[in-house]
Amino acid sequence: MELRDTFDTVAERYDRVRPRYPPALVERLVRAARLGPASRVLEIGPGTGQLTRPLAATACRLTAVERGPALAAVARRNLAGFPRAEVVVGDFERWRPPADQPGLFDLVACATAFHWLDPADRVGRAAAVLRPGGLLALVTTHHVAGGSDGFFAEAQSCYERWDPATPPGLRLAAAEATATDTGELTGSGLLTDVVAHRHTQDITYTADAYVEVLLTYSGHLALDAPSRRGLLACLRGLIETRYGGRITKRYLHELILARRTA
Repeated sequence: MELRDTFDTVAERYDRVRPRYPPALVERLVRAARLGPASRVLEIGPGTGQLTRPLAATACRLTAVERGPALAAVARRNLAGFPRAEVVVGDFERWRPPADQPGLFDLVACATAFHWLDPADRVGRAAAVLRPGGLLALVTTHHVAGGSDGFFAEAQSCYERWDPATPPGLRLAAAEATATDTGELTGSGLLTDVVAHRHTQDITYTADAYVEVLLTYSGHLALDAPSRRGLLACLRGLIETRYGGRITKRYLHELILARRTA
């Protein structure tokens, strides 16, 4: 199983506990793309529909291509109230628009999934299905310093003990020192007007809730069972004994927008 396929094994949990995107980010995207009933939208790797649902609420005609069948099934359930939205099970890197739906998309969106695509041709594939002047929107999510900083510093010892791939002394970077490299977009010759908008959100978790979130991350899911149990028990104990049973985590979400060249 590829690392990116681990999410499909926890589709219901993924839908239940993964953070939703900040409303201000979604509103900015909807405005930038001028979404409405006349818009055609393609979403790459929607998961269970964290971004798909607010996009579908604009009444656009939306096609979401999801690699994982279990994730796609949950996304379909979440989109049941949006008859103009469809979820297709498939790998975007092999997917082609159906012959009965000619034309290009006004918006191609990909939220916290673009990094799983082959960097050799992911920009070209996304641009190829965009109309001239159409919008490419990428959402990236970073774990940054903030909230319960002491917990995340102390948690390093749990990771170093139970996950051998953990770099020693790792620390979260500040949001202002964190940014996605957009060089592949600006240098592609296919896109213009590349701009990134930054949104942070803090979420407070109980020990149980935080462990549930961790069980939707590919690195944690890929650990062998004894190591995963040991790591989660170590983190749970730290939260319960040193932080009063609750910790706060800060996320940085970037909305990266680019226009297809004419």
